[in-house]
Amino acid sequence: MTDTHNHYHRDNELKTSCDGESIGNCPFSQRLFMILWLKGVVFNVTTVDLKRKPADLHNLAPGTHPPFLTFNGEVKTDINKIEEFLEEVLAPPKYPKLAAKHRESNTAGIDIFAKFSAYIKNTRPDANGALEKSLTKALKKLDEYLNSPLPEEIDADSMEEEKSSNRSFLDGNELTLADCNLLPKLHIVKVSYMATLVNNGYVSCTYTGFKCSAF
Repeated sequence: MTDTHNHYHRDNELKTSCDGESIGNCPFSQRLFMILWLKGVVFNVTTVDLKRKPADLHNLAPGTHPPFLTFNGEVKTDINKIEEFLEEVLAPPKYPKLAAKHRESNTAGIDIFAKFSAYIKNTRPDANGALEKSLTKALKKLDEYLNSPLPEEIDADSMEEEKSSNRSFLDGNELTLADCNLLPKLHIVKVSYMATLVNNGYVSCTYTGFKCSAF
């Protein structure tokens, strides 16, 4: 493993947007991009148009779709294993630790994207109501977690009523791997679905915990 000018060299293959060149809206690609950015490393991004796959892509990672990571000649294709690898290799004191401190932060909102996908891809009008209810229930559960104070925000000696959390992100005031996983998915939900609820005045009065940039 080489280290040149204090920077590891890595290539990041991401899916393109509709123009075939710029970075697309794949939440897994955005997740990987966020991790590398927060680690503060130098990396190269190569976008891949899946409609016109380059020939060398089949040789590099046959049978797989972006995102995948090339590190010192080794190709990594599983997004969860890539995350674990980066957290292990790019570790303190040189690079920040991004793992969440609280286990609950890793699972908060974990089912939102699946419920959103089921709702948005549904072709049966009679099922829309139940699917939307399931999605809004998952969003409300995440909102409740964001509003609930973390252990370090609670003053055990205080006699005052427990207040809502003032943190900016899932696990505190710093972005963690949990946010890298969830935020890109929430952004897609916002663009594709939440805008309708915002226009109807529903989100602003209901989901008070969504203080991050995704909402």
